[in-house]
Amino acid sequence: MICTTIRKGVECPFMTAKGCAYTGGVCREIIEKCNGCDRTIEFPTGWFCSASPEPAVKWKTGNCNMATHIVAVVTETKAKVNPLKASKRASK
Repeated sequence: MICTTIRKGVECPFMTAKGCAYTGGVCREIIEKCNGCDRTIEFPTGWFCSASPEPAVKWKTGNCNMATHIVAVVTETKAKVNPLKASKRASK
């Protein structure tokens, strides 16, 4: 349904015929860590996340999984090679 509380005119999964069904009846504004994300939207009432009604919860255990401004660094670990097995493979 279309939101009628904070983010007026936007499709919201928490809106019901009785109003907003989310905890407290309203979405929460973004936090400092969300600045720079492409999912933030400005409304007359403030800045809100288009992916989450409460962005602080997404950042509670580390980085937000929906954040577009954070690049995950992948580190490759070199596997330990058993020298005995390596010499046997090389002799074949």
